[in-house]
Amino acid sequence: MTPEFSRRYALDSIGSVPRVVTIEADEAERSALAKRFDLVVLETLTADATLTAVAGGVEARGTMHAVLSQACVVTSDPVPATIDEPFVLRFISDLPADGVDDEEGLELSDADCDVLPLENGAIDLGEAAAQTLGLALDPFPRSPEGSQGAERVWKSGEEGGAFSGLKGLLKD
Repeated sequence: MTPEFSRRYALDSIGSVPRVVTIEADEAERSALAKRFDLVVLETLTADATLTAVAGGVEARGTMHAVLSQACVVTSDPVPATIDEPFVLRFISDLPADGVDDEEGLELSDADCDVLPLENGAIDLGEAAAQTLGLALDPFPRSPEGSQGAERVWKSGEEGGAFSGLKGLLKD
């Protein structure tokens, strides 16, 4: 399956000298990504990265920038957001399907690095940016109207609560 936002860089085009790249999703790609991530709108999606060949693959270090709106979980009103998310990714050749080599383990010098497979001798920085966006989204966006009002307070034990009516059914 082809990702909605694909920007492939062949391993042989990335040398030992760091390569700086900027990618940007066009209108059709943003629309498809908005549908994928259930967004009201994705106005902008860009990524700036430095690609460097490393032993066994490529390291991509940079920042993903997005301007978007999500639906409020309470009111469904649009909740605007701007996301600037730094990333460090390591694309490794011969990475097992589950990401772990049972015999050797996978040693990385940067503990904060996410590991992705090299696919057909290339990396897909666009899909990596899309996945970074997906992870950075607010899982429970709330508009100002959705945040107003008293929060429901649950009582416990003898004071009441959702199941307080069932207490009389218990036999001592």
